[in-house]
Amino acid sequence: MDQMEAPILAAFDGGTVDFAANGAEAESFKLRVDEIFVNVDKLEERVNDIEQFYTTTSKKMPNACKSSSTAKDKDQTKHVPSIKKQQQDAACREAAAAKRMQELMRQFGTILRQIAQHKWAWPFLQPVDVAGLGLDDYYKVIDKPMDLGTIKNQMEAKDGTGYKHVREIFADVRLVFKNAMKYNDDRSDVHVMAKTLMAKFEEKWLQFLPKVTEEEKRLEEEEAEAQLNMQLAEEAARAKMARDLSNDLYEIDMHLEELREMVVQKCRKMSTEEKRKLGVALTRLSPEDLSKALEIVAQSNPGFQATADEVDLDIDAQTESTLWRLKFFVRDAIEVQSKSPASMGGNTNNAINHNSGNKTNNISNATNKRKREISDAIVKTAKKKSKKPSP
Repeated sequence: MDQMEAPILAAFDGGTVDFAANGAEAESFKLRVDEIFVNVDKLEERVNDIEQFYTTTSKKMPNACKSSSTAKDKDQTKHVPSIKKQQQDAACREAAAAKRMQELMRQFGTILRQIAQHKWAWPFLQPVDVAGLGLDDYYKVIDKPMDLGTIKNQMEAKDGTGYKHVREIFADVRLVFKNAMKYNDDRSDVHVMAKTLMAKFEEKWLQFLPKVTEEEKRLEEEEAEAQLNMQLAEEAARAKMARDLSNDLYEIDMHLEELREMVVQKCRKMSTEEKRKLGVALTRLSPEDLSKALEIVAQSNPGFQATADEVDLDIDAQTESTLWRLKFFVRDAIEVQSKSPASMGGNTNNAINHNSGNKTNNISNATNKRKREISDAIVKTAKKKSKKPSP
């Protein structure tokens, strides 16, 4: 430990607040502090939740999408339904979409029946009799066998295993004919029949396709709108959470202010000698700690320029609360420095004039050497003054 730090730390060991005389008051103070800590932990969790939401949202939505909203979009977002209402609407929308798709598949069934009633459709109405026809290599050539009878049964299924989209039926019907064309030679009757029926089927599909694309476009638009509404609902919920959080933070700030005033009232008034020692101790701080100390002063002095190249700090003009906060901070900082020799010294561009007891001392941290010279000068002056009798 530096020779100058020992007396400084010793000087800071004096009593500050005395709750010993009233145990109930001390216990009440402790309970209020503990309550604030609990509330702060809860608020921190809520803050993290809000931050995570907006971080995730910003990743999902490119900047281009954010900036492309129109005045119409803004008007639509004035009233945003709750998340629960959005979920209920989504369930209703999905049910309605499924009903419309069932109607499309029913209409598509008419096309399927027309194909199945064609005079050349008989080879494709039932699954291929692989064993009966002696087609030993059939499953080596055909990966997924399919027939019109199987498609009809799956369209009529009531156990939830049926088709969900008309395009699934279209794909399976084409598969029936493509399998036949793949396994049978180009000149065989089955190949020609399959090719002919597939041409007729695709012609009818092209006529039916506009209805399918119209429904798909509607589903896409509804889904996009639903996602936007859900996002707006979530943002509205987080915005309300943020407002509530702000109110809670304000209440905690008020509680802290009450506790701060309580502590100040219990604090004894700092003596002139203690103020002088506090000023000396400020010269011992590292550049980083010195900046933090000036921030403490600035918190209760809005006009105080803590980051200026040269700062005038009048110790006598500071409130008791500021003085004691400075004292506690300086004491802790010097203790840390005393345990970490490497942290001693340092350079800064700040220069501070602190005025206490009609004595102006210049605390300059431009260089390490300059700091030591000024600190030594302050201590020597203090020793000389302490030898003079008090008037």
